[in-house]
Amino acid sequence: MPFRFVHTADLHLDSPLRSLAMRNSDLAELIGDATRQALVSIVDLCIEERVDALIIAGDLYDGDQTSMKTARFLAGQMQRLHEAGIATFIIRGNHDAMSRITQELILPPSVARFGGRAEMIDIEQKNLAISIHGLSFAHPQAPDSLLEKYRRPAPDAVNIGIMHTSLAGAPGHDPYAPCRVSDLHNWGFDYWALGHIHSRTQHTGARTVIMPGMPQGRDINEAGEKTVTLVTVNDDRSLAVEERRTSTAQFERVTIDLSPVSTCREAAALIEKSLGEARDRTRTRHLVGRLRLIGATPLSWQLRRDRDLLQTEVEQRAESVGNIWIEKLEIATSTPRIDGEGSAADPVLELGSLMRDDVVHRHGIRDVVRDLVQELRDDLPPDARGFSGDDEAAFETLVDQLLLEGSEDMLARLKPEIPEDA
Repeated sequence: MPFRFVHTADLHLDSPLRSLAMRNSDLAELIGDATRQALVSIVDLCIEERVDALIIAGDLYDGDQTSMKTARFLAGQMQRLHEAGIATFIIRGNHDAMSRITQELILPPSVARFGGRAEMIDIEQKNLAISIHGLSFAHPQAPDSLLEKYRRPAPDAVNIGIMHTSLAGAPGHDPYAPCRVSDLHNWGFDYWALGHIHSRTQHTGARTVIMPGMPQGRDINEAGEKTVTLVTVNDDRSLAVEERRTSTAQFERVTIDLSPVSTCREAAALIEKSLGEARDRTRTRHLVGRLRLIGATPLSWQLRRDRDLLQTEVEQRAESVGNIWIEKLEIATSTPRIDGEGSAADPVLELGSLMRDDVVHRHGIRDVVRDLVQELRDDLPPDARGFSGDDEAAFETLVDQLLLEGSEDMLARLKPEIPEDA
């Protein structure tokens, strides 16, 4: 008889979403609830598929979580699994180690929570012997590899290891319990249920090593469809792996080229069409889009000057399509270059050409802007510095972008408004 389990990690229940709340409180409420709905979907999947176990590889909570509402919700979902005869195996990740709920919450007896020392739990299931190995973070930081603390594989059993690790490192993630994928393959476990990195990866090799990603994205940097991993251990000890969708809301970047349009009416129609196409490509219930408008268009200055009106129009168009939320509107359009007499006849166009070709490239101006951005970045906590990129080249690209965008925004306020029927 096969042994089946669902593997997930990094739910970050009731993540506070402070930056999103400042921009759109209704959207923040939707995404905040979506982390709960993801767990409900996972439990539903476990029950519908009649699996034997749910494995949660760390970061079930989000930091110093103290809400008893979170505790009651989690306990209720674990009770559903308990009543269905499904065991749950949980390790603490770096966020869980900071949570009071981790130490205080009483869960059903079918829930096994691994401690700060490596443990092995044996399960006998007819023709299969299963050994599940786990080790929790005792502290929020784990700068050293934990692999050597795990027991060696139990003989004549299918060995499943649960680990919260940054592996060899990933952009946007601090090093936690670092180790090499090759070392995991060589350890001898049949399956490694990993957690910590928020994007899904199946690491090929002699064994099955899977980072499932998170089951629900919380911001645009966690874009794309989110899933959990459904694993079947067959009687011959072979493994079958499936992905199952769990996210309620899906973040996506939607880029729209406005260069073909010359009126605001045309621009609105193209935006609505593009949103509809993005909605059709999305299989989750809600699409949360970061809209980026690009292209050379005579509307560029008007779009920048009337950003608030444009935001309202875009949100109305999104509402008419249905189940689309605009997380942010980015205007990266430019004004078509007019050479010769056309440029000279219009002082704003001439100033624009001068700024693009000369002013923004002057070292003195660039150095001032660069120092201001660097000072702002350095004043922020490390986990809020992602906007500046992962390396020096990305930071310099950001400075160039700010110079160009700033000059376009300034010119937009100098350009007189053009009537729609002009």
